[in-house]
Amino acid sequence: MKSSPNQMPRALAAEAIGTFFLLATIVGSGIMADSLAGGNGGLALLCNAIATGAMLVVLILVFGPVSGAHFNPAVTLHFVLTCRMEPKLGTYYVCTQILSAILGVLAAHAMFDVSLIAMGTTARDGGAQWLGEFLATFALLSAIIGCLRHRPEAVPYAVGLVIVAGYWYTSSTSFANPAVTIARALTDTFAAIRPQDVVPFSIAQLAGAVAATAFFRWRSGHDPIANCRRFLSWTCETQVRRS
Repeated sequence: MKSSPNQMPRALAAEAIGTFFLLATIVGSGIMADSLAGGNGGLALLCNAIATGAMLVVLILVFGPVSGAHFNPAVTLHFVLTCRMEPKLGTYYVCTQILSAILGVLAAHAMFDVSLIAMGTTARDGGAQWLGEFLATFALLSAIIGCLRHRPEAVPYAVGLVIVAGYWYTSSTSFANPAVTIARALTDTFAAIRPQDVVPFSIAQLAGAVAATAFFRWRSGHDPIANCRRFLSWTCETQVRRS
């Protein structure tokens, strides 16, 4: 994606609104589900998963034509690594996603009349959970890359479904998104994560995104070393043009 004076503000606004509503849905539906499930954690998780998946489908359908509907630094990283997005624009995307995710958490707290900011106390650490995040993000990027190549109109539904499934088949309940992970450290509700668990979760997620990108490039017959050189050359040329 090439940035232009007219397109960039619209794209960033789309990323902001989409990520905001994604986090408001994750945290808000978690609070609602937890309060209505009567202590049934499985039922609460199911409700949380369905609400998140449904909202993702809608947000991607609405904002996909404007910004690509990333809402996720791991997705943005894929587009930068494959030279389909300028690194500078990718940086703007990531900053917008993180800030909007935090605002979405605050909005959910305000709607349900809980403390605006409360550090998460839910422990999510250890190799099993990190593996879960790696696999969840690999699956998410695989769904996006594969559908964009063969069935682009199916991307919204594939993303929604892979996230709903990830809530259940992964040990980590499939955050699969560094912006989501950071924002969920600022809530002590059903969707919480401890602040000290954010960095390893995010590393696992970004590793999953890089692995999925590398796999699909290899599957398409691209040389990974040549791809790396091409990316570095493209980045340098972009910086030279701007200087």
